[in-house]
Amino acid sequence: MTSLAATGAHENEDPVELMLKKTGCIELHYKVQECIAERGDWRRCQGVVKDFKQCMQKYTNHQMKKYTQKE
Repeated sequence: MTSLAATGAHENEDPVELMLKKTGCIELHYKVQECIAERGDWRRCQGVVKDFKQCMQKYTNHQMKKYTQKE
């Protein structure tokens, strides 16, 4: 049985942020959000969007390799 203190920490965190922390791409995600906030249009943030996309693709490729090697 888990304690309330142990489960409470994760209940307050955004599930998207938890997922992004696992990928290692959270800082790039923050940079994309910051750019959009500053410029008001994600299309004007293509450099950081591209970096974030590459980071997520690298994570996805790593996960795919991990699971396909088990078969």
